[in-house]
Amino acid sequence: MDNVGMKRAKTKQYTIRGVPIEVDRALRKAAKSESKSLNQVALEALLRAAGLSPDGVVFHDLDWLKGTWVEDPAFDEAIADQRKIDEDMWR
Repeated sequence: MDNVGMKRAKTKQYTIRGVPIEVDRALRKAAKSESKSLNQVALEALLRAAGLSPDGVVFHDLDWLKGTWVEDPAFDEAIADQRKIDEDMWR
């Protein structure tokens, strides 16, 4: 979201305390390298972290599978032949 879009949208003002030095340094470095204000860089970081940034990173991973494994002896038996090595083919 650009500065114009943020000004049109309803906004809140935050005071954030206890920002770690490393985070402050990283944000200031990004602001300088991107020729943006510290406020703009911090807002963009908050938008990305909240999943609201149009240019945010979208992960296509397999987290949704976590904890879903079910032991299935019938499946294991069905694929057992695929795990066998045919010695004659490797001579």
